[in-house]
Amino acid sequence: MSIRVLVADDQDRVRRGLARLIDAQPNMAVVGEAADGARAVSLARSLRPDVALVDIRMPRLDGLDVTRLLAAPDADPQVRVVIVTTFDADEYVHAALRAGACGFVLKRSGPALLAEAVRAAMAGESLISPAITVKLLRHLAPEAHRPPPNPLTPRETELARLVARGLSNADIAAELFISVGTVKTHLASIQAKLNAANRVGIAAWCWQTGRADPVA
Repeated sequence: MSIRVLVADDQDRVRRGLARLIDAQPNMAVVGEAADGARAVSLARSLRPDVALVDIRMPRLDGLDVTRLLAAPDADPQVRVVIVTTFDADEYVHAALRAGACGFVLKRSGPALLAEAVRAAMAGESLISPAITVKLLRHLAPEAHRPPPNPLTPRETELARLVARGLSNADIAAELFISVGTVKTHLASIQAKLNAANRVGIAAWCWQTGRADPVA
């Protein structure tokens, strides 16, 4: 079955572009488009999409209000919301995640990451643009006590460090001269060993255990 997606953005060109990207993906279909937040909520309630791609700044209701209305536990329907925006300010990211967003993706991230965010939301997981992951986690200092033993193989540790640097799956594949499919296989193994829900958890483990590359 196709993942049914609602796209909400007040810029016509951007909204149409996002819709084309989604419609070009296998097993995804855009079921509605909204140019403001109030319309997005109305369409969500009538069309009942699986996932809503929502911009932060929109008239009538902004993306954070839309997220609170659609992603709340008692919302009807409860829609998985992925914020898609040009703004990566920390306060926006934290507010969106607190409001219940399943992901936070920068518009410049490209179609592959956007599609990955939709699939992650559908699977009940979260995906945050790699560049934002670094901003959120670089303040984490290594734990004062001796870090626990590393459960990862050397190759997995190398890959985890690249996740902590903010590289996408495609970037990691190019860096290590492996396929994107192999990267995904390694990530699945790393998540299982670290009991991490997603790549954010992998990056946090690197920073907290002192295994992330120092930030210049």
